[in-house]
Order: sequence, then structure tokens, then C-alpha cells
Amino acid sequence: MPLRVAVIGCGPIGNRHADLYKADELADLVAVCDIRPDRLEPSAARLGVKGYGDVPTMLAAEKPDLVSVATGGTEYGSDHYLPTIQALEAGCHVLCEKPICNTIPEARKMVECAKRNRRCFAIDFNHRFTEAAKVATKWVQDGLIGTQLFINMSMWIKNPNESSPFYMIKALNPHSVDVMRHFGGDITAVQAFCTRAPGRRIWTTMSLNVKFKSGAVGHLSASYDIERGHPMERCEVAGIKGRFVLEDMWREATLYPAGNPIKQVYTNPVFGGHRDFVDTFRNRIHAFLEQVSNGTAPEEIDGSGRDGLAAQTVLQCAIDSLNTETIVHVPEIDI
Repeated sequence: MPLRVAVIGCGPIGNRHADLYKADELADLVAVCDIRPDRLEPSAARLGVKGYGDVPTMLAAEKPDLVSVATGGTEYGSDHYLPTIQALEAGCHVLCEKPICNTIPEARKMVECAKRNRRCFAIDFNHRFTEAAKVATKWVQDGLIGTQLFINMSMWIKNPNESSPFYMIKALNPHSVDVMRHFGGDITAVQAFCTRAPGRRIWTTMSLNVKFKSGAVGHLSASYDIERGHPMERCEVAGIKGRFVLEDMWREATLYPAGNPIKQVYTNPVFGGHRDFVDTFRNRIHAFLEQVSNGTAPEEIDGSGRDGLAAQTVLQCAIDSLNTETIVHVPEIDI
């Protein structure tokens, strides 16, 4: 039986979530919610579902099994906290857009609330759910990389908007850090350097050195100043048995075995593959629907709220490193 689903937040991303739920056989989209009538009413009419102006009323009336939180707010994350808590307390499973929240104390409360209520809580880390990323994950699991030595990650996009001094760090990089953690495990220390492009008032480009719990090292380059006409994301994972490179997370994955000139390549197929970046959302949403439908334990959710908290904690430590000009050790997530 399909899960009853509601979407909170009717901006571009919320509408994308709603469209994908509408098309998924595991979901029955029953409602959308937004405090802005100019967003709510067109979305509800287009989707043919009920629209609500506040979350508690929607939760009480519709009793959804699962809720997507696609609100925005300061640094893209400040409006995630309250509707997530409200939905979890109402007994819903929740898929929240990244970043989990723009403050660590509230992000912790979100994860604690999900644990207390035994609800599945996930973050829209769609970059780890592509077919190319799955192939690369299997290479790691099959031991084709061996003991990891380094992970280098880069992500950039042209974003002229400005908010807080740390807007780019908090809003752009949850995906990047999550991908690094997905392949390399927990990050234990960071050292950040930032710069501004001409005419910018906030930090818009970051260079972040990281150390993993495994002993591997790594680097993240991130920017809000580079046009996206070329590939905008790259991940390279190297070990004693080989290395792989992921281009744009869904376009191509290439394995370079150590001592072997024959490489393996996964290329996104023209037919049956990802048509565009929207399909990464489709994969992620369907994966969460599958896990909830199959009764997956909350602590086993792929791309969980705890993962979201871990990524944001790394980024807060990057900010602390930038401010203090020191190496900052990342605390373990004890939830």
C-alpha cells in the first residue's frame, strides 16, 4: 500500500519533491503546505491535492506517513527545524532537504527527536544515490581500492546571492562532505582557508584540508564563483590497490587499478540512465520510500539525519578553523 506523503515548502525544490512523489508507485501525495499563499495555491492546484497554510493543521487533518521538508530560510537551512520536529512528533517519517539545519544545536535536537520517536529521518543527499556513485561504492566494498590514502573532492556553482559570511560553507558543502564521509568514513580534523572573488562581500571560495578517522587524508575545494557550464563536481578516492574518479556524481565513474593499465568505466547511458540532475532526486526519494516501506530500522537509513548532522558539524569546524586560523578537531556524533 502506498505511503501517504505530504510536502512542506512549495518553492522550486518542494515542487520537485512533490512531482516525484506523485510519479512514484510507493507514494500517495495527499497534501502540500506553505505559509505563503502565492506559492501554496498554485502548487496545490497544479498537483490536485489539498493545500495547507500551517504544518500542525495539515498533520492533524491528513495524518501522512511520510513528510518532505523543503523549506528554506537563512543559509538555506534555518526553516528546516520546526516543521521537521512537528512532523516527527506527529509520528511521520521525514526526508529533509540539506543542510539539515544551519545551527548545530537545532540539528542535534532534530536527530534526537527522530531517535526518541523511532522515526526514520533522512537528508536529501541525492549525490550519493546515483548509479555511478553506487558502482564506486561497490568498488570500495569489493576491496578494489584497498587501504585508503586520500580523498579529493571539489564542487562549484555560480551563485551570486549573499547571506551570512559563511553562507557558501554551510549551504553548498553538505553534499561534498557527505560524499567524502560516504566513501571515507568519519572526519576527525579540518583546516580551512577561504577567499572572496572580486566584488563579493562574503567568503565564496574555500580550501579545506581534512583528516579521516581511518588515517586517510583529503581535500575539499568549493566555490560559489565558477560558472556551471563545465562539470561542477569531482571526487577522487585513492588507495594502495587503486583509485577511482567520479565526474559530476552521475555522469561517469572510472576505476584505475594499481599496476593494471586496463581501467573500468561506468558511463551514464543515453537510454535508461539519468536524463538530467532531477533524476538524482528521483533516485534519492525512491530509496527513502523503499526503506520506509520495507520497515528499515531508523538507525539503518541511508543518508540519515545523523549523517546530515555529521556533515554540518564538519562544516562548523571548518568555520571555526577559518576564524581561529588553526586545525580544529571534529567531535564525534554521540547520538
